[in-house]
Amino acid sequence: MTVFRASNSILVLACLAGGGMAFAAEPAPTPAPEPGEGAAAQAPIYVTARRRVEDEHQVPAALNALGADLLTRTYTVNVNQLMQLVPSLNYSSPNPRNTAFTIRGLGSSVVAISQANDGLEPGVGFYVDQVYHARPATAAFDFTDLEQVEVLRGPQGTLFGKNTTAGAINITTKAPEFKYGADGEFSVGNQNYWQAKAAITGPLVSDVLAFRLSGLATRRDGVIYNVKTQQWVNNVHSDAVRGQLLYQPTKTFSLRIIGDWSDFNNNCCTQVYVGVAPTLKSAAQQYAALAAGVGYSPPSTNPYDRLTDIDAALGVNTNEGGVSAIAEWKLAAVTLTSVSAWRFWNWDAANDRDYTGLAIQEVQHIPSRQDQFSQELRAAGSVGHIVDYVGGFYYFRQKIVGHPISIYGPLATYWLLPAGRPSNLLDGYQSSGTTDFTTDSLGVFGEVTGHLTSRLALTGGIRYTYEVKDGSYDVQTSGGLTTGLTTSQISDKASILRAQSYTGRVSDGSASGRVNLAWTPVDPVMIYASYARSQKSGGINMSGLPVYPSGVSGHASGDPILSTVTVRPEHNTTIEAGIKTRWLNGAVVANLTGYITRVRDFQANVVDNAAVVALRSYLANIPRVRVRGIEFDGTAQIGRYISLRASGAYADGRYISYANGPCPIELTGSSTAQCDLSGKGLPGLPHWTGTIGGEGWQPLGKGEVFLRADVSARTSIYGDATDSAYTKINGYTLVNATIGFRGSQGWEAALFVRNVFNVNYLQNVTVQAGNSGLIVGTPSDPRMFGFTLRFHV
Repeated sequence: MTVFRASNSILVLACLAGGGMAFAAEPAPTPAPEPGEGAAAQAPIYVTARRRVEDEHQVPAALNALGADLLTRTYTVNVNQLMQLVPSLNYSSPNPRNTAFTIRGLGSSVVAISQANDGLEPGVGFYVDQVYHARPATAAFDFTDLEQVEVLRGPQGTLFGKNTTAGAINITTKAPEFKYGADGEFSVGNQNYWQAKAAITGPLVSDVLAFRLSGLATRRDGVIYNVKTQQWVNNVHSDAVRGQLLYQPTKTFSLRIIGDWSDFNNNCCTQVYVGVAPTLKSAAQQYAALAAGVGYSPPSTNPYDRLTDIDAALGVNTNEGGVSAIAEWKLAAVTLTSVSAWRFWNWDAANDRDYTGLAIQEVQHIPSRQDQFSQELRAAGSVGHIVDYVGGFYYFRQKIVGHPISIYGPLATYWLLPAGRPSNLLDGYQSSGTTDFTTDSLGVFGEVTGHLTSRLALTGGIRYTYEVKDGSYDVQTSGGLTTGLTTSQISDKASILRAQSYTGRVSDGSASGRVNLAWTPVDPVMIYASYARSQKSGGINMSGLPVYPSGVSGHASGDPILSTVTVRPEHNTTIEAGIKTRWLNGAVVANLTGYITRVRDFQANVVDNAAVVALRSYLANIPRVRVRGIEFDGTAQIGRYISLRASGAYADGRYISYANGPCPIELTGSSTAQCDLSGKGLPGLPHWTGTIGGEGWQPLGKGEVFLRADVSARTSIYGDATDSAYTKINGYTLVNATIGFRGSQGWEAALFVRNVFNVNYLQNVTVQAGNSGLIVGTPSDPRMFGFTLRFHV
């Protein structure tokens, strides 16, 4: 059905194109002659996937390289929108702190809530101007002044670090120039949307010192209406600024200094009613009876009405920024590069974690501060035309301090505990404390490519990394009813929030590496095969430990399971083969990749369904996971005025061995605390994804009129780690379109529509705290249309 819908959408696009117009994501800056006249070569795309500048077609690896024109003309300003152009990339962000992205179904974890656990390292590296961003939350901010985005699929542990077992997102921003120039863009649309982007560059000292200053501001009204407060929520209010200096005293030395700051200050982020799952708890403890007992009904049972009635405070205040220095010294046979950076991330948010208009949980905060410092030194060069090499040293340190706070309200006892308890047992009951997590990482790496013949190249690389992580968790409880309590009532309170204090440390050293063989039988064709092994270091549980249930010999009910303080390292092995082709002087490009990845001790954040509160989660290792798939991407320039782009992916990801997994919501309340998920599909990974798009343009007066559209489609996914049918998210197809005019003097005016057919879908789903059976989720953004004016001088 999803493929049928996608086919219909593509047919609609063809109709939209009209007489000879087509669509593309890769508009050509220079018109090409008809293929019969000899198609002009499209400009090659240069990437740094191997830490040196290369033509993308010459890199024997699976990657997507997206240039500034494509990103600008598809209105791609963040990772969420990037997902519409890169089929293998999946993104979920119920709120910025809980941002999770995966490549080929692997990465941070199997559920988005994992990123609230600071002790978990992401498996997809996120880099901006060669600087690693350790917390996935920083990927929720809008891009600023982009030159290019590279999505590297598969392990990148040799050159991009030990903790990039699934891939990397490598972002490059525009550098200062030694001639004056300026770019500007302003967009307005419905939902009181507006976005302004601007950049200016030029010399401060002729041919020696140049600057670049850029900024972005975005505003949009909320898309969910709170009937209780009569306010629109889940709005957008973000700002970013970036300043740069480029010092280039000679042709062989340059120093680029970058300072940036981004802010996200929204009345966000809540979810809405999606449905109710039956559980095995007593009828009185299930959602229908609980809601009826207090005369409650949600404002709507249709999530696409986008209505909520949450009664607790809501808001996100987060910002990040830093300073980096990139020095490059070109000697006769080698280029030396130094990348030094300090970055910070601040976070605070208010949430209503029961997602209803009932006073169950009234306060939920995790104010946090992260600081990181990194230093990388690299040497790259060639020995004649026989050997290319790159090697270096990397040091990284980060510190994250958090202060989790939870406070429960007057209806918490009624909603979360069986009947017969004092009604005020949990009223005002709270936990607060401090978490402190540090990482020190040191790596040495090298990769060599030997050109065995003019058409055959062998690449081998290795990285050795040693890491030490220390964590402390100290959270205490207070409040609620404190006098005259029985032993069972004290236990009831602890089942909701429990005081815990513990410390943990992990230290390990390991090697990651890859071997790659590339063969060019004829000039337009390259065939390659690679084998890679990488490792993600062990982690520390930084959001509390699961506890022993009653009846476990040698342990009292509620005692923390100390064996879960740390998790073992994750090991990834990937075999990949592909073919890259470029025909008609580059007018047609087609690439195909096949891969299989096996993961041992996959690190995940799992839910303790034996606990009363469903969202109490902790880190654990899944014994065996496997993903295999096929990926395709291609571009075509047809004649003078048509350019096309298409990409697609098929993936099959499964738990190969997961005997002690969490149980789905429908089994909550049974005597079984764990379920065998072996053979189940990985959550968040669609079997099929694809994009197709294009642009057509026609000269008119002193410029050209253009029409473009892009379609992205994906099949259904499981929304949580248990493959529950009640958290399944259906597939969908999105269509975006633009029509406009580009003047010959560097300006452009366009009308745009995002989500042309106003398709409704869920971005994520969550099981309500308390396991009542309530399922909530974040609905898609409705159709947006507006006007954009751009200029370049």
